Amino acid sequence: MYLRLAALGDSTTYGIGDPVPGGWRGWARLLADALGTAYDTSFCNVAVSGATAASTRADQLGDALAHRPDVASLIVGINDTMRSSWDPALIRADLMTCAEALHASGALLLTARFHDHGAVFGLPGVLRRPLAARIEAVNQVYDEIHEAYGGLRLDLASRPEVTSRRFWSVDRLHPSELGHRVLARAYADLLAGHGLVFEPPGLELGGGFEPSWRRDLVWMVAEGAPWVGRRARDLGPWAVRLALADRARVTA
Repeated sequence: MYLRLAALGDSTTYGIGDPVPGGWRGWARLLADALGTAYDTSFCNVAVSGATAASTRADQLGDALAHRPDVASLIVGINDTMRSSWDPALIRADLMTCAEALHASGALLLTARFHDHGAVFGLPGVLRRPLAARIEAVNQVYDEIHEAYGGLRLDLASRPEVTSRRFWSVDRLHPSELGHRVLARAYADLLAGHGLVFEPPGLELGGGFEPSWRRDLVWMVAEGAPWVGRRARDLGPWAVRLALADRARVTA
């Protein structure tokens, strides 16, 4: 059987957090390789680090549709929650457009409900609460997508591994190799329940680099710290307003 898999999304689907010689691997590649043990699999990963719902619609959807996927993952939206340009109506329109087009092409959709990223980051309550509200707004769109177009959905908040430090890379934003393997295995289990028979991805580490504090330090200096700086400049005024409003409620 010939099986086409397309992966749309942001840095997690791109594979950041799971380094291998030559670049990044990630959960989508691990899943594709597992499918390849039983099916003649064609894999197209159009995910881009930093992608938003709008950029996924504008820059990834066309290439994904051209691949004529039998299975397509659409996992994006967290970057939207961390930007000052946050607009839930536009995000919904972009995500629904992507889901509708992929479903109409005949693809089985793979989606997710996101967990509380603020808890993983260890954010103070004044920032964690509004971030959680934004994430829930994105989750509600994915609920709507699942109701309208079906597919297979992974609820990350229900996965106990998500709260484990080992699940995350050094920046606590991207999954570690183990985290990517857990995601790949979870989607493999969903696909198996759907009727695809193949050997699921293993949870044993392998094929990537051994954990190294030097590599983690280089990553944080080159990528992690600049990302935090960009988000701080983008969300700084928003965070200040939230803090002042929160303090006013406490003292009222």
